[in-house]
This record gives sequence, C-alpha cells and structure tokens, in this order.
Amino acid sequence: MSSRRATTMADTARTTAKVITGSLLTASFSAVMILSFSASADDQGPGSGKGGKAVDAAPAGVKLTTLLPSKISVDNGSKKTAITATVKNEGTKASGDVNLLVVGFDGLKVNGVQGCSAIAEKDLPAGSNSGFKCSVGALAAGRSKSYAVDATYDLSKAGKICLPVMSADGKKTFWQQGPVPFGTANPSPNAPATPLLLGTDNKPVTPGGDTLPKTGVGDDVLPLGAAGAALIAAGAAGLYWSQRRPGRQALRG
Repeated sequence: MSSRRATTMADTARTTAKVITGSLLTASFSAVMILSFSASADDQGPGSGKGGKAVDAAPAGVKLTTLLPSKISVDNGSKKTAITATVKNEGTKASGDVNLLVVGFDGLKVNGVQGCSAIAEKDLPAGSNSGFKCSVGALAAGRSKSYAVDATYDLSKAGKICLPVMSADGKKTFWQQGPVPFGTANPSPNAPATPLLLGTDNKPVTPGGDTLPKTGVGDDVLPLGAAGAALIAAGAAGLYWSQRRPGRQALRG
C-alpha cells in the first residue's frame, strides 16, 4: 500500500512539473513575441536627411538640417501613421530663433504635430494639403529637437512631406527637406500595415487591389454570380453527356 502511494505521488509530481515547465515555456515565447512586435512597431529606422538642401545662407557658424525616419508604417484600416521630424544644428555656434514647418502633400496629410500650431489654409505652401509650424527657438551647437507627427496616408495616391527650417520672421529658409516622398513599389492592401520607405515613389493600390489574388479556374467563375454558375454547370453537363454517349449524338446528326 505504501509502495503504491509512493508511486502515485511520484507520477503526480512528474505531471505537475511538466505542466509548469510547459506554462513557463509558453509564457517566455509570448513575452519574446510581444517584445519583438513592440520593437518592430516603433522602429522607424535611422534618421535621414534625404531630399534636403540649404536654401538661404545661415548665420556664420550655424548649420541647420532636418531628419526624417528612413521608414514608416501605415495602418491599412485607419490609414494612420506616425512620423518623427527632427531639426538639428550641426554648426559650431547657436542659431537664432527658428521655426520648423511640417507640411503634407498629396496622399500624406499631417493631422497634428506635438507642441506645434496648425498653419491656416490660406498660408499653406502651394500644392500642400496640411501643415504645422513649430517654434523651435534657438538651438545650441550640436543640439537637436524632435517632434512627434500624427498623419494619415491615402495609399491610393503618392504622398510627400516637407520640412523647411525658417527664420523667426519667415523671410529666410535656411534648410528644406523635400517635398520628399514616402512610398512602396509593393503595396500590400491585405496586410494589417504597409511599410513605406523615405525617398521612394509610392505605387498606388490599383482599383480592386483590396481583393485577394485569384488562383485557379474556380476563382474566375465566382464573380459571374448564380446565373453564370448555372450556365457553366449546364455546359459542363452537356459536355459530359456528349462524351459519354457518342452513338446517340451521331444518330441525331
């Protein structure tokens, strides 16, 4: 009796250990998946000055530039995307007061920039659909300031963004990045999100591009509807009987 009880207790202990080990492994795997997803969702890649150029001469010792993420991701359902816009003084002296403008074109619309004010429609740059002005103030040498940009992107169009850095009175533009495109040559309307790359012209989703690709004969006949399917079925039946009873067909001829 004692031996049987000991065996039963040992079996129970082994089963419990397996369950606990399995639970721990599942929890660890889930944690890794969550962390990986969070990292990829927030990863906009390194900042890039692609499409930027100096316009008016900056004060001596001042070199103003901007940075945009090398990649962004657009939610295919809500069309929302997040962009980080950065202005930087790469010079050896502090800049005077400057403003950063964040302006959207075509399919890319800027809905808000943290800490910045919307530009009135009548004051928007030609061809743009939205814009915000950020009062940066003076940037010390080697310092930068970043702004969180909330935007939407209509993937049926091309989309561009522009970052001018201007004097406080708006008379000079020391630097301008863009209008530079975000886009992809491989739209993915059936995925949860579409990744876009800076400096890439967007290939808009074509009409009907939100349907799954057709594969095989069966998919091609589905759009015909019930009447079309019935006609195809009748035709198939006629072909079957003509092949099965060639003698009768010959007699009727």
